[in-house]
Amino acid sequence: MRLRKKPWIDEAILDFSDFVYIDEAKIGEAEKGKWCDLFGRQAPIQVELGIGKGTFISQMALRYPELNFIGIEAQQDVLYYAAKKVKELNLTNVKLLVFDINNIEGIFGENEIDRFFVNFCDPWPKSRHAKRRLTHIDFLAKYRKLLKEHGKLFFKTDNRPLFDFSLEQFELAHLKVDALTFDLHNSGMTDNIMTEYERKFSGFGEKINRCEVSF
Repeated sequence: MRLRKKPWIDEAILDFSDFVYIDEAKIGEAEKGKWCDLFGRQAPIQVELGIGKGTFISQMALRYPELNFIGIEAQQDVLYYAAKKVKELNLTNVKLLVFDINNIEGIFGENEIDRFFVNFCDPWPKSRHAKRRLTHIDFLAKYRKLLKEHGKLFFKTDNRPLFDFSLEQFELAHLKVDALTFDLHNSGMTDNIMTEYERKFSGFGEKINRCEVSF
């Protein structure tokens, strides 16, 4: 759901210009294939597709300072709150992009990414919108080009129909599914970092589906 636009964020987000990229037309001109250079170090790059208000990516970056993290979010007004979290935690290993994931091949080079994270993406429940789902086989083909050898996709959702659809797509793409669970919070996994959405809906008793997919 698209939030009502907050005009003041257009100016406020400029306070984070050292790590936030907001001009989609320019993203990729200099960055593609050179993200480690922009971080100022060589380290594995992990990308979250659809970061919401940034709890997951900020906590991942805090937990793993040796890794480089990139977060992509289509809505600037949402990404602003993620940027605030990154700034408050003094994280230097995070960059955030206001960007349309459909064009992801324009901002990353082949074999540049180590891991993708897709957390609670829009399920696009109508069949005619299936190609918009971030686990559709067309998106998987894009991820395959960008991931390094043995790269992985980590996927979480509370939406069981979307999860079942995704498992079918992974099979169609000849991908290996590891660490599969239909009830994450009762699976025994101890190092899970919850998103804002996950915390809210698991609190209502919703079961969380999760898997790791090897490319």
